[in-house]
Amino acid sequence: MKVKVEDFGFDEGACMNYVRYRVSGLDDELMEKLIERLEEDTEIDDGDLMVTVFYQKEYFPFGSEEAKVRMDDFIAREEIEMTVFLSSLLED
Repeated sequence: MKVKVEDFGFDEGACMNYVRYRVSGLDDELMEKLIERLEEDTEIDDGDLMVTVFYQKEYFPFGSEEAKVRMDDFIAREEIEMTVFLSSLLED
């Protein structure tokens, strides 16, 4: 399983910040298991699972001044954290 931050920003419709992840390398069974267990918005795009997580402003991982200076580090950390989170859902 490989997780990449695909996009992030502010969603006007939801009035919340979001991070959109592309999860690749899953077989159909694992993808269906994640879709069933995730509370976040999910969809399938070109055989990859897209997961969108919405955040209140104070919890948005890319909202700090430090994130703006070290964005690559913050993106890498988000990808690692989401990989661990999704792996834990698959272990249950």
